[in-house]
Amino acid sequence: MSMSVAAPQAKGKCAEDNIFAANNRANALAEKIGVDKVTNGTVGSLLDEDGNLVMLDVVQKSYKALTPKEIVSYAPIQGYPDYLEAVIDQCFGESRPDGYIRACATSGGSGVLHHVIHNYSEWGDDVLTSDWHWGAYNSMCIDNGRKLREFELLDEKDQFNFASFKEHVTNMVSKQYNTVIIMNSPANNPTGFALTEEDWDHVLAFLQNIIKDKDKNIILVSDVAYLDYSGEKHECRKFFKKFGNLPANLLVIVSYTLSKGFTMYGQRIGAMIGITSNADVAKEFVDVNQYTSRATWSNSNSAAMKAMVNICKDPERIVELDAERAKYFQLMKERAAIFMTEAASAELKILPYLSGFFITIPMTNSKAVCDIMERQNIFLVPLKKGIRLAVCSVSKKKITGLAALIKAAITEAGAQQ
Repeated sequence: MSMSVAAPQAKGKCAEDNIFAANNRANALAEKIGVDKVTNGTVGSLLDEDGNLVMLDVVQKSYKALTPKEIVSYAPIQGYPDYLEAVIDQCFGESRPDGYIRACATSGGSGVLHHVIHNYSEWGDDVLTSDWHWGAYNSMCIDNGRKLREFELLDEKDQFNFASFKEHVTNMVSKQYNTVIIMNSPANNPTGFALTEEDWDHVLAFLQNIIKDKDKNIILVSDVAYLDYSGEKHECRKFFKKFGNLPANLLVIVSYTLSKGFTMYGQRIGAMIGITSNADVAKEFVDVNQYTSRATWSNSNSAAMKAMVNICKDPERIVELDAERAKYFQLMKERAAIFMTEAASAELKILPYLSGFFITIPMTNSKAVCDIMERQNIFLVPLKKGIRLAVCSVSKKKITGLAALIKAAITEAGAQQ
């Protein structure tokens, strides 16, 4: 038996991340035989048509204009006040919900999810999300002594499975003081699915009803990591209005990140935005989450906050920012359209994709299919129930013909769709 000095709750932990492992193999091969000969469909970052990592021009200019003090200063634990205002404005746009709205800076969207799990669920609790979800949700729950529970995202008509959602929430509310729900919509990772306005109405009406007159709370986390590439700027934000005027025991926390919308992936900056009808809940939100920030990473990235603020206080730069985002949103739509058209021709089933960085192809034996694809220098991410393709990072040239190759690999592997 191997030697271990870790505490009991830490023994056996090991993070072999499928996505980064496949990405590393793709990059190593690209260095050896040339980028043009390798298709890397693993990367959750925007790449242009030449395969270069995108940093928005307006963001580059803002970074280059930072003063030494803006770059190296310690920021306040909660985040700079002008940053927090900018985050709220950028997130909600014209659809700011009614209520007390407070924000705390975090280490990307991951920091938001960590704080929510840590501060709003108890040791041993279940935390609910959909069966199609970003794998790190599970790691965050396990590392905090919680268990990730999954409802079925899609019904037999490929629409939001409200019945499955209701069943799980009902069971959790009956057993737990707090029920934390993570809803990654719009542009769900890994499917590109989104709840409709009507879906949100059903969800919020049900959640209010199930905790009415009960000493129970629901914390609904709206993970909007891919918001800025999920539709027309104002249209895709309309659902936020629905988070206003909710009962005090239904707290909505929006997980907002600058990783995607501002292409600041490695800068690790985001914010948790609390929306509540109750002043005490709003104050507590800042107090407990600020405390946890101090107890984990302390304060957040000063340069990234200041770079965002300098863009957001200049109307001309906002116009530039919106135009660049719209350009890349359009590019991803074109890539996705090629793949979806060819998938239909090849009779390759895909999950309903509306927008965002990823498309998912459901199947059994996904690892074997990915292995076959890798022999053709094509790298994709195997999931439990399918394969994830990053339309954010595969050029139109390389995505052309891909659906037929995946279909052939499924047949070769004896996998089922």
